[in-house]
Formats: sequence, C-alpha cells, structure tokens
Amino acid sequence: MTQKNAGTQTIAGLVAQSLVDNGIDQLYCLPGVQNDDFFDALYDVQNRVTPIPARHEQGAVYMALGAALATGRPQAFSIVPGPGFLNGAAALSTAYAVNAPLLSLIGQIPRGAIGKGFGLLHEIPNQSGALAGLTKSSDLIANGEEAAGKVGAAWAQVTSGRPRPVGLEVPVNVWSQSVSGDAQAMTAGAPAAPSVDQSALDRAVDLIRAARAPMIAVGGGAQSVSADVRALAERLSAPVMAFRTGQGVLSSEHALRIDMPTGHRLWPDCDLVIGLGTRLQAQRMGWGMDDGLKVIHIDIDAEELTRISVPDAAINADLRDALPLLIEALGSQPDRADWAAKVARVKEETRAELVEALAPQMAWLMAIRDALPRDGIFVDELTQTGYVSRILFPTYAPRTFLSSGYQGTLGWGIATGLGAAHARRDVPVVSISGDGGALFTISELATAVRHKIPLTAIIFNDNAFGNVRRFQIENYDNRTIASDLTSPDFVALAQSFGVTAERADTPEALRAALGRAIDNDGPNVIEVPMTGDVPSPWKYIMMPKVRGV
Repeated sequence: MTQKNAGTQTIAGLVAQSLVDNGIDQLYCLPGVQNDDFFDALYDVQNRVTPIPARHEQGAVYMALGAALATGRPQAFSIVPGPGFLNGAAALSTAYAVNAPLLSLIGQIPRGAIGKGFGLLHEIPNQSGALAGLTKSSDLIANGEEAAGKVGAAWAQVTSGRPRPVGLEVPVNVWSQSVSGDAQAMTAGAPAAPSVDQSALDRAVDLIRAARAPMIAVGGGAQSVSADVRALAERLSAPVMAFRTGQGVLSSEHALRIDMPTGHRLWPDCDLVIGLGTRLQAQRMGWGMDDGLKVIHIDIDAEELTRISVPDAAINADLRDALPLLIEALGSQPDRADWAAKVARVKEETRAELVEALAPQMAWLMAIRDALPRDGIFVDELTQTGYVSRILFPTYAPRTFLSSGYQGTLGWGIATGLGAAHARRDVPVVSISGDGGALFTISELATAVRHKIPLTAIIFNDNAFGNVRRFQIENYDNRTIASDLTSPDFVALAQSFGVTAERADTPEALRAALGRAIDNDGPNVIEVPMTGDVPSPWKYIMMPKVRGV
C-alpha cells in the first residue's frame, strides 16, 4: 500500500487510495450516512475505482463475491452498519464458506457510542463480534494513529494465506480524522506461506508408493493448481472427484475426472485418498473410514488438517508450493492398470445410470452446456436443476462453475452472477435460479441495466420451494405446508426493468434462447416454466456410509 503523504491524508482518503494500490477496479456498494466521508474521498479516485451501487446490501456483497470467484482476485465492498451489515451477512457468510478474498468495509456508529445502547441510527449489539465470526480477521479503526497499520494489515490478510473475507470497521466520526504517525512502522507485511515440512512430504510419498487404488479429492483450494492436479492424477492413475467448489479443477473431458456418485461406488476399494484444498467432509463423515484407507491431506489452513480426523500425512502448505515438490519426489510408481480399468468401467456405468435417472434435469443442463462456450461461467443455485448440475454439468476449466458450497445460500444466484459477469466481460456468464431464490435479488436487474452487465439469468419456475415441497411429500406423508408460492411473470417483470427477456418451454427452446442472449450485450432473463415433478437427485448426493460400518 502506498504511504505517500500519509501524514496529511484523512482515514477516508487512505482507505480509498488503498483500493487503488491493491488493484481494486470497482467497489460494490450501497452508500449511506455513516460512510459519507469515505464516498467523498472515493470521488477523487473514481477514475481508478468505479463504484457499483447495488439496490440491496446483499446484492453488493454477492456481486463482490461473484467477481472474486470468477477472477480469483481480491474484491471489495462497502455497506453501512446495523441493518445494512445484517442485510449483507448471508452473502458474507457464503464468501467465508467458499474462500473468497474480499475486503469488507463496514461503517459504524460514532466511536464513543459503540456498545452503549443509546439507540443511535443503525446501532446493533456487538456488530464487531458478528463481523469477526464471518471473516478471516477483522478490526476497527479507532483513530488516525493506527489507521495506516490497520489498513495495511487488512490488505495483508486479504492477499495472503487462505482466501477469505477480511473485515474493517470505521466509525462515522473517524473517517475524517487525519492519518498520523510513522507510516512505515504501522504497515504490516504479508504473512509468509507455511513451508512444506519435509518429513510430512516423505510420509506422503511412501503412502503413495504403497497404494494400489488411490483417489484424489479437490475442493475450492485447488482452483489455482489445475495443471499440477492433472499431472499428479496422471502420474498415479488416480481419479479426481469434485462436488461443488472443486468443479473445473480437472476438465470433465479427462478420463480420470469422476463425479461424486462414481467416487462413492469406488470408495470401498480405495486404499488412499489425497485431499487437496478440501475438508474431505463428505467422504470422511458421510462415506466412512476404516484402517484400510490411508489419508494424505494438503491444505494452507492448518486447522482444516485435523478438524474431522487426523490424516496419515498432513502437509500444511500452499498447494502451489507443495504439489510440485510432491510430484518431483514421487519416483517410480506401481502398475495400477487394473485400478484404472475399474475406474473407467464404474465411471461409465454410473454416468449411464445418472443420465437415465435424472433425464429431465439433464436435458435442461445440456441445453445450457450446448449454448454456453467452453470457457463460459455457470452459476448454480438451490433449485432442482442446480442440484443435478453439481454431478452432471460438464465443466472444462477452473473458475467456470460457481457454487455457494456448504452454505447452500438460497437466493445467491442472480446477484453473484452479476458480479461474475461484471468482472469477466470477456466470457458469457449464466446463472440459474428457482422462482423462490430468484426473488431474493432480482431487484439487482436495475443495477445490471444501469451498468449494462451481460448476465443471462435463467429462472426455473415451478411456483414453489420445490425441494421443501418434495421432502414434505416424500418424508411427511404428502403433508405440504408453506412450500407453494405465487410467482410473478418473470418475463414481464424483467422487461419492466429494461432487460431483454423471453420464455423457453422446452430444452430446445432454452438452447436457442440462450444463444440469442449470449449475443446480446446486456442483461437477459429466460423463464423456464416447470410443470410436473422431476426425479429426486438426493440418493446421488446424500450417499450412505460404505466403510467402517
């Protein structure tokens, strides 16, 4: 961060300049009185940092999240305290879950009033505590003497270690204070990445050499090491499975790329699993473990290595450092031709079963895949087609399948897709939503029109919270309650914003409509009426324990 003239800057000016210095091109935001001094300072750098005002705080945070996931680069947002912060909290919790590097600029009530319960505008109990629970780290700037150091420390956290949101609160009566003190002394350097422990690396190499049936699981932490994952998989003849945030690390076209149902069917025969940037939660807690299955776990976050169980080899390191060293140290490998043949056979059999069992959802997904270029970005949602996309939608490159991960945040799709489309105008971006989730952030179509953001939002409309209704029918003797909805005419609603919109009643019509939308330089909405029930995907997602029973 540049410290030029730090002694004469206001805190607002310092923070605005830090956005420029850290490569932030746009600030997703919803301004308000507690942050007015900051936006006045932002005015002076708006040729470098474009403010993108949203229509709701959750929209601003989701847009920053989508931009971060699509680019792999830090993004920033600014919202007011109290109800503004709480409005954005669902999106912030999602950013935390999916490892998005965000600088979260949150306003505050006057410094001397915090925690006093005076009933000031936008005052809530312990906002700082809530922010701390949803971020990698957070801090409050109380005065000009500590401002440069705390801003520098926040950016150091955003740009190093495990990617996650970082919070910075500034009280309304502090923004205008002058920055003072020794800027150099108050500037924090980025923490060094953990070094690869040689003994742990040696242990991992020994486990790999002894394995006859290895498998690799990738999560969001592996998005930046696609080439290394492919090299490791090919060297070991090890299939690579991904579910939500690991999609695209290895292309769906690769012979060793498998979906989660295939991984589950191979799990009883696997003798080594290598977790790369993933908790291995589904496998260790869901599918089961026993003494015949060894675990190598590599993650930049030391806490994740032993959170669920202690692995046989734990390597606390950045995958960009660890994987090249591991591959180089492997040496000769045993013949795993029989394992590779079994993987191919089970993969083919499982795929055929899934395509037949989930044919209606698959037809919609393939219509999207056919129209979307290979490098186009797909944003999933909590809808019947979205659940199936996590096991059947072909993905060819990193950061082209965006998911809310374990947070499962209903309503994230449209606003997150807008952030991705705004940051990646070089490729088409498609989001999918159900009618229930779509209405959470559909107001951001106004933002899309104002900034001409070329997202295509596909809305599958069954006039229900479809998954809730399904569970009520199947698990509660058809006692449906609070799950039926009255939804608007989404085409007419979108057109009222000035958005290009049409309706597609068949997969073929969707394919054609999406082709037209991609050619349109602006936002688009495609409504897909869903009539009748679709087959349940859940037995292929929530799969039972098959080891250690």
